[in-house]
Amino acid sequence: MKILSFKDFIIVFFILNAVTGYSQKSGIPVWQNKEFKVYNDRIVQQDKYVAKALSAKELTSNYQSAEGHLDSHWLMSKDASAFPQYKSDFILSDAIYNLALEEMIKAVEPDSTFRTGKEWAGVWTRDISYSIIISMAYLQPRVAQNSLMKKVKNGHIIQDTGTGGAYPVSTDRMIWATAAWELYKVTGDREWLKTAYAVIKNSVDADAENVYDKVTGLVKGESSFLDWREQTYPRWMQPADIFESENLGTNVVHYQANTVLSEMALLLNDNVAALKYKNNAARIKAGVNKYLWLKDKGYFGQYLYGRNFKMLSTRSEALGEALSVLFSVADEEKQESIIARTPVMYYGISCIYPQIPGIPPYHNNAVWPFVQSYWALASAKACNEKSVLESICAIYRPAAMFLTNKENFVAATGDFAGTQINSSNMLWSLSGSLSLVHKVLFGIQFMPDRLTFHPFVPWALKGTRSLTNFKYRKAILNIEMKGFGNTISSFLIDGKAVQNATILANLKGAHNVKIILGDLIVGTLKTNQVENYTAPETPVVTVSGNTISWNKIEGASGYIPVIDGKKTTITTGLNFSFADSLNHEFQVIAVDANHVESFASEPVRIKDNGFATIYEAEDFYPKSSFAYNGFSGKGFVEISKTENKTLTIPVTIKQTGYYSIDYRYSNGNGPINTENKCAIRALYLDDKKISTLVFPHRGKNIWSDWGYSNSVRVLLSKGQHLIKLSFNPANENMNGEINQAMIDYLRVTGID
Repeated sequence: MKILSFKDFIIVFFILNAVTGYSQKSGIPVWQNKEFKVYNDRIVQQDKYVAKALSAKELTSNYQSAEGHLDSHWLMSKDASAFPQYKSDFILSDAIYNLALEEMIKAVEPDSTFRTGKEWAGVWTRDISYSIIISMAYLQPRVAQNSLMKKVKNGHIIQDTGTGGAYPVSTDRMIWATAAWELYKVTGDREWLKTAYAVIKNSVDADAENVYDKVTGLVKGESSFLDWREQTYPRWMQPADIFESENLGTNVVHYQANTVLSEMALLLNDNVAALKYKNNAARIKAGVNKYLWLKDKGYFGQYLYGRNFKMLSTRSEALGEALSVLFSVADEEKQESIIARTPVMYYGISCIYPQIPGIPPYHNNAVWPFVQSYWALASAKACNEKSVLESICAIYRPAAMFLTNKENFVAATGDFAGTQINSSNMLWSLSGSLSLVHKVLFGIQFMPDRLTFHPFVPWALKGTRSLTNFKYRKAILNIEMKGFGNTISSFLIDGKAVQNATILANLKGAHNVKIILGDLIVGTLKTNQVENYTAPETPVVTVSGNTISWNKIEGASGYIPVIDGKKTTITTGLNFSFADSLNHEFQVIAVDANHVESFASEPVRIKDNGFATIYEAEDFYPKSSFAYNGFSGKGFVEISKTENKTLTIPVTIKQTGYYSIDYRYSNGNGPINTENKCAIRALYLDDKKISTLVFPHRGKNIWSDWGYSNSVRVLLSKGQHLIKLSFNPANENMNGEINQAMIDYLRVTGID
């Protein structure tokens, strides 16, 4: 399929040439060479394919996918009159809105919870939460509440199953907090506020014990929603390594969860708690800006990763970038920069950029419509008209072509064919599509005690539009809006002017709202539209004596040696020798002719130099009777909720310095990519808790496959110390019953 730029799509409102600026006097866009044109408001055309709106409730498409023929016709069959009705001068956009409404109705299960997608049964914490935040809180508040409560167990938010037994390898369950807060702002239900507050507080407090990094101020855990490890992480990273990563999106989620908790505490008159969680949020925000900002690129990096010396992945991460703008983790200057400079492509913003070689499209090399919707909201907040318009097009094109709201599509082709997994009628995709009307064009924002309007209508979409039967608490709003821009010249309720475009929560009954826009957009008109691009492959490093070598990478023009997390001078060679005797941690990055970097290789150390001391667990505790193989020494020791709840081993340190502490273990309670039986323990040094160690799944019923936990870097003085693993109440996993691993040995390694 031919790759087309946005200007090649003939879509409901598409422009012929790119926007270059604004007239300072009139605020009217200035276009390159030719006069601005709006194409037929009923047609989307891509190459030889055409989708048409026959009416606001009927669409046709001749789109042929390599994975089979799609429906060629959609005619609305569900009664959606109970929900807000939208009408504009663009029939195609009205039809896409109604398509999303109908699919929203289909997405409700018989038990009044949300179905994740046509092919995805059940309630998933992250899916429902992102959907509720963006539109389902106000469109279906009762279903939203039911769905949120279905993801609560023992007073804590449930982390979805995933990498290595999920929690705490994955920690993005905290997006539930923002969804719960959005629901409260919509309903004003004090009982819900109290219920949600207790659940969020329990969960945040557990996370503070398990995943908060006191050194960086950041939160550990897998990238939010990007939970298929090889799709966004280098191949060498095991689940324990992913646990140690500190990701942009996940950290912004935790920042907002603490902010929400602080706001809830204030409403419930708990000022001490309000200050505590406000301070938590401030530490996370400071950490994100200190450790993840890429000054030369003008947006945040993907995550910190590594082992004892973490470094920053310079890829962009679309959802995290959008959330950093929406939740104001980035200041106003950074918000503008993020939207203008983060790479976007012809069919939208890919989950990560650049792509990872050899990984088929799903999160890698893919556009997700729900992420694009968050990008649209962030673009409106940053006052970037070009990005808003591109985002709307990137969501409406596939909906019109496929006649459904798909889960994702290939970034390089715009087709869902070729993606690893996909679904029609996808909850967060349809939720995002609806939000374009309500939260972008009309700019509706819910506050605890009021409703505010911050419309953003691109010049290309100027005209008259209405939103009727919009329900807000005990009021029904019939809204009419004219013009374009992101400023309001007049805001009337029942013919009376109202300041600040605000509707108070105590309004009752039916009311008419009229908004006249100022026909002026204040902001920027830049986006960083780029070709799809794949980074070089990650090198594999080997050690021989004091020499480090690596394989030649196709397309690489050079290599950057990394010593203890710090980049050195680029080289064209394939080896590196250490002149000193210190036990450095070494990695290498491949760089291509366009200065695009690969992931850093797996960290390695000079071996056989006496830096590591092994303490066999069975020398201190009775060895297990399980008939597993591959262990070191004479056996291994079981840890569980009933066996060896504490495991204390005395160590002798010959020289004061920094050391890494980790354990060789096995965990066959689940596969590496799903289920919920990751073992978790608190790590103590001389009776002082210093960190959390995780022992993730290594394969279902595979107990003879041994690997290492995450490692902890600590300063140890010369002499005797006690190192203890302890199962504490905060170390409960999502399973609640099985929290088990086999411990082969403790390893203490000198690292300087």
